[in-house]
Amino acid sequence: MGMVKEFKEFAVKGNMVDMAVGIIIGGAFGKIVSSLVSDVLMPPLGLLMGGADFADKVVTLKQAVGDIPAVQLKYGVFINTAIDFIIVAFAVFMMVKAINKLKRKEEAKPAPAPAPSDEVRLLTEIRDSLKSR
Repeated sequence: MGMVKEFKEFAVKGNMVDMAVGIIIGGAFGKIVSSLVSDVLMPPLGLLMGGADFADKVVTLKQAVGDIPAVQLKYGVFINTAIDFIIVAFAVFMMVKAINKLKRKEEAKPAPAPAPSDEVRLLTEIRDSLKSR
């Protein structure tokens, strides 16, 4: 039973749960970015290139013969994937930049002064009493 207990401790650690949440959110974010690129950005770029769709851009190295499929370099799919990566990297950069800015604001706030000790309070009262005489 020792191994089961160790696994349970490992699986429910805070860092592990945080990482799992990050991976799930990252996967969903990746789908959104992929849709943004393929459905929103690439059609206007294709239109600027004379109505071309990048996903259809290929270089055929060898034609199909019978049941053997053609050998193709699908550089259009690569272009889509590269643009996906650039957009995701930029979005992550902007999020990290915003988080760092918030952290700097937190660090810039002065810490509240600690409450004076009983001894200091008593001495302050004595001083104030002597001043008022």
